Amino acid sequence: MQDILVLYYSHRGSVRALAERLARGIDSVPGAQARLRTVPRVSTVCEASAPGIPDAGAPYVEISDLEECAGLALGSPVRFGNMAAPMKYFWDGTIATWQNGSLAGKPACVFTSSASQHGGNEATLLSMMLPLLHHGMLLMGLPYTEAELSTTRSGGTPYGASHVAGGNGDPTLTEAESQLAFAQGQRLARLVVQLGKS
Repeated sequence: MQDILVLYYSHRGSVRALAERLARGIDSVPGAQARLRTVPRVSTVCEASAPGIPDAGAPYVEISDLEECAGLALGSPVRFGNMAAPMKYFWDGTIATWQNGSLAGKPACVFTSSASQHGGNEATLLSMMLPLLHHGMLLMGLPYTEAELSTTRSGGTPYGASHVAGGNGDPTLTEAESQLAFAQGQRLARLVVQLGKS
């Protein structure tokens, strides 16, 4: 069984909803299973710290999750066209993983959510790819053979699944967003399983 890490940070639930949908897509592929993980919040107060276990949702990621995974789906909300600080903080601490090449050659994809249609989704997806490229990962997107990519009036890009939450931060995925996230999980899992056989 190939373990695929679905690593995300979610502030209001939208990225978590995408992560769970991607995980369902991964789990639908024989020979693959999703491992959901998140990162703790960061604080400007030096004494502040997150609990050892989150109150709800996925457990916090550990470096061993990166080393053990056969593939990675990475998700973060949009923060001025970039990934959120908690996710960036986590990746800034993966120098040893980079040095030993633990992620080199493993498939990866990215996903995000913003409040508005032009809130920086594609820039955020591209920015999340940068540390993955430095780690030597094999990046994949969503091709236009996914019909929803051409018809969506909400989230969805060729760079990865996305969600438009609106000003109230609604985490409910549209049908197109849900289908694209599921398809992205499936595509990642199929690639991981195929590479595992070669």
